[in-house]
Amino acid sequence: MSWSGKVRFFCGDETRLRLKTLGGRKITAKRVKPMKEVQWQFQATYLYGIVEPKTGEHFFFEFSHLNTSCFQAFLNLVSQQFKDELLIIQLDNGSFHKAKRLQVPSNIILLFQPPHCPELNPIEQVWQYLKRRLRWSLPTTLDELRQQLRERLEALTPQVVASITARHSILDALSVAGI
Repeated sequence: MSWSGKVRFFCGDETRLRLKTLGGRKITAKRVKPMKEVQWQFQATYLYGIVEPKTGEHFFFEFSHLNTSCFQAFLNLVSQQFKDELLIIQLDNGSFHKAKRLQVPSNIILLFQPPHCPELNPIEQVWQYLKRRLRWSLPTTLDELRQQLRERLEALTPQVVASITARHSILDALSVAGI
């Protein structure tokens, strides 16, 4: 396959965001345990995303499910967003990433990382970053959760994403590859 456009490397993944309260550490006086109301609702939404470690450019889209149909729709959106570029997207080995009925757009190449190695994908740290900013919030509906998520995503700059994802090993490999 020959490609005349720009070639770019992205890392992709999905994460679940639930109405269940995310706890975390809080600074308090010595021997004082932080008290906060928690909720245990089991409604969720899924955020699909790609990040470019080199520049911090990112693209996210929310879906209701984690399945092949939603992943196909996400790939189609990514393909349209970057229609004049060839994207190499590093992914984990989720079954829906490799489904037989998946039709990968012509400007996307899926690169699968070794099984059971989420630490190899820098987008995992982006999910941690976002979820830390949602800790102790108490949205009572999915719409409230989506609004809080939208606010966090709008505040997420390419500089912040690059600072989280730009690992020397990845940048060196991209430099050697001329990407």
